[in-house]
Amino acid sequence: MPELPADTDRFIAELDAAVEAHMSWTRRILRCAVLRSTPGEDVLDLQAHTLCHFGGWFMANRSHFEILDAQSAGRVEVVHQTMHDAIRSICREILTGRPGREADLEAFEQSQSELLGLLARFKTLILSTAVRRDPLTQLPLRYGIEHDFALYQKEARRNRTLLYVVIIDVDHFKPINDTYGHPVGDRVLRHLADTLKRSLRDDEPLYRYGGEEFLWLLKCKSATEARQSARRVLAIVGTTPVPIDNNEVLRLTVTLGLAQAGEREDLANVIERADQALYEGKSNGRNRYVIAES
Repeated sequence: MPELPADTDRFIAELDAAVEAHMSWTRRILRCAVLRSTPGEDVLDLQAHTLCHFGGWFMANRSHFEILDAQSAGRVEVVHQTMHDAIRSICREILTGRPGREADLEAFEQSQSELLGLLARFKTLILSTAVRRDPLTQLPLRYGIEHDFALYQKEARRNRTLLYVVIIDVDHFKPINDTYGHPVGDRVLRHLADTLKRSLRDDEPLYRYGGEEFLWLLKCKSATEARQSARRVLAIVGTTPVPIDNNEVLRLTVTLGLAQAGEREDLANVIERADQALYEGKSNGRNRYVIAES
């Protein structure tokens, strides 16, 4: 088994934060394209890929990625730089009053898509080593999920039903920790785990997936039922506040990424697609669900 960071949950949280910083970076680019305002010298610098939050974090932790998959780690570095080079070219054209080149836009779109896919895969690889039960929520983290998935996938084939992998992420969890402290953050996670367990069917396993994320194996008869289930979870979480000290309550929202499992698709690939759907939901405003394309 590869040697990973001692605190896997923290490492995953840092990875998510680095991806979130990348999403914020893309909003700066959009403002440049629409308003023709400078995106910042760090974006226009020839070494922009080393100056951004993600680039700095990845290089500081690259050894962990290389242990898991050295070739893919090298590819992350390549596509990340390609993405920055394309955006620098586009922004320079816009700031001089000329439209950006289509080739640069295509390079940016392709490299960003590949980058997010690689990071989703690495996240799956990292979490696949965490075979233990979470002492905070009493949910399984990784233990048994492959076995459960294989059984449910076989059952779905036999009964001609559908199986979805759903990743559930707490919206704006970091500000909760920063404002109220980690003990309240822990209470939020326990509360959410209990709320989800009460609202899901007994034969639909729920796992603590990492950080503020949970993974749910959803069995249903149709895509319509899957959407209804996702909306039900959003509603239940949104209407079940967390009691904290001094009669104060916190109201939570979550974002869900869903991916329908193919009849013979392996678990890692389904999780990867669900994770990308989750990132799409987070970048589009949170408090929603997104279903990945099959």
